[in-house]
Amino acid sequence: MQVYIILTNTGTLFTRIIKVFTRYPFNHASISFDQQLDVAYSFGRKKPNNPFIGGFVKEDMEGQLFRQASCAIYKCTVSESEYREMIQRIKQIEEQQELYKYNFIGLFAVLLNKKMNREKAYFCSQFVATILSNGGISIKDKPACLVKPNDITECGRFELVYQGDLRGYLLKHGKEIEKQAEKRNRRLYYLNSIYTKLARTIAN
Repeated sequence: MQVYIILTNTGTLFTRIIKVFTRYPFNHASISFDQQLDVAYSFGRKKPNNPFIGGFVKEDMEGQLFRQASCAIYKCTVSESEYREMIQRIKQIEEQQELYKYNFIGLFAVLLNKKMNREKAYFCSQFVATILSNGGISIKDKPACLVKPNDITECGRFELVYQGDLRGYLLKHGKEIEKQAEKRNRRLYYLNSIYTKLARTIAN
């Protein structure tokens, strides 16, 4: 089973401010469990045009916020039990998302390498690190509240699978899925025609 970490640079003012401190090209982290990134989870802005209203989000990688984004996508193979633990933790947070907040104080603390762990509050990479920890994956032996997006890239279990324009990745893998569907449909049509011929032969 696969887990995908999506690191993005959306080019927003908020991202540019964070970049001044991190000096890293990608400063937002999300986690997904499918290659096409149909569903990605993170802590971020609830509304694309307002960075100050934040919390748990299911991100639309084809939406307005990510339209011009560059990205680095990492993949990790996990066991069924690791996968299940991570999914379960996300579902728990999602079901109680109104109780969770974006950890603005923790974000600026981590930029200064200061530990600030708040209850039911996460910034993006803190959330991702927490979910990975639930699956038994540790990021540089750091507490989640000190994990920056670039720390995730240094975890030995992850491999880089793509870096570049996010839309390019989505387009590429969307076409691959379409091709796979076409192949399945052709195969089903072929098998159906054989069964039909066989049925006619038996009937005669």
